[in-house]
Amino acid sequence: MNYNQNNKIAQITSQTLIIGVDIAKFKHVARAQDFRGMEFGAPLYFENTKDSFIGFLAWIEQLKSQHNMDKAIVGMEPTGHYWLNLAHFLKDEKIKFVVVNPMHVKKTKELDDNSPTKNDVKDARVIAQLVKDGRYAEPNVPQGVYAELRVARKIRDLLSVDLQAVQGQVHNWLDRYFPEFLTVFKDWEGKAAIQLLKLNLLPHELVNHNEEEILAHLRKAVKRAVGLSKIRELKRVASTSIGIRKGSQMAKLELRTLLDKYELICEKFEELEGNIEELLERIPGVKQMLAITGIGKDTVAGFFSEVGDLAYYSHPRQIIKLAGLSLKENTSGKHKGLTKITKRGRKTLRALLFRVAMPLVAKNPAFKALHEYFITRRNNPLKKMQSLIAICNKLIRILFTIGKKQCEFSEERMLQDIPHMAELPKVA
Repeated sequence: MNYNQNNKIAQITSQTLIIGVDIAKFKHVARAQDFRGMEFGAPLYFENTKDSFIGFLAWIEQLKSQHNMDKAIVGMEPTGHYWLNLAHFLKDEKIKFVVVNPMHVKKTKELDDNSPTKNDVKDARVIAQLVKDGRYAEPNVPQGVYAELRVARKIRDLLSVDLQAVQGQVHNWLDRYFPEFLTVFKDWEGKAAIQLLKLNLLPHELVNHNEEEILAHLRKAVKRAVGLSKIRELKRVASTSIGIRKGSQMAKLELRTLLDKYELICEKFEELEGNIEELLERIPGVKQMLAITGIGKDTVAGFFSEVGDLAYYSHPRQIIKLAGLSLKENTSGKHKGLTKITKRGRKTLRALLFRVAMPLVAKNPAFKALHEYFITRRNNPLKKMQSLIAICNKLIRILFTIGKKQCEFSEERMLQDIPHMAELPKVA
């Protein structure tokens, strides 16, 4: 990611055909111009299909030939997920593409005609103008193992949502039909509790069920820990249950359905975790990252699914900016406002780093010492939240270095590299 404005502008020469594309679900609009902003021809409308994409490329090549240009750059807004198909197509065809901030498009659309009018044709021209001025970013579209990892993390997030929904639905069922169940079992997700629920009996039916038959059914899942005493306790509370008895047949069907969904989601979780582990083994530096106290596979997988290949980056500041953790200030004359993080970029990455910063500060001696220094130093002491943000930035730099060099992490080295921390006693 190149954030240097001069370098971006330098990539736009008199031999560059600039294309602005307004992305939509079904039909896109493209407009072409040169480095001075002179527009070429009428807008091109093309659909979100392969044939239309091929026609779009032919249109680009025709304009390049007509105006004696040797390269093209395509700019677009990252509108939802609709831009990804075109982006991958252009990448495969070796056509350079960049993205512009939708907020920038909204704020600059009045510069040419002094009108707040918005339409697809106008937006395509505004996008091309922003690219001409170097106001774009080069997106990191993950490839290979990193693309697989990003999809795997998306599946994991979807499964997590489904699991939480099913867990809540089972609790809802128990509250309605057997509220006393959780007075005997603290957690219905334990093997014994689930096996008893699979009996698919309402409280008034469980009371009349043979204890030995219940125990035999229970032993299919657990061999110890739960015996006749637990079963008798469950039958006792069932005998005085206030659970609903009406609609019992459909209530039992509901429970079977929920338990089947729960077990299916758990099976998919296990399968997915195995796939994620295999993917992580193919990424350089992961082994060294996992050796850091407080860093787990979930953290590393989430980091690479958001960041992609570290070879794409030249400095950890680029990842810090990607996570929205770079600082912004609001000053004017003698007024100096508060310094805050921008929160621009991938919020999932920012949330992941913040979640891991807290256990790092609690479990890792080096990070704990660094956090203690930040909040207690004489000059400019940080608040706890500010310190955690600083820890997140430090973690990015560490993961970046390990990923680039495949070196081991040293807690002592981390503190010694910071001059004002050098005098602190060595961490355990």
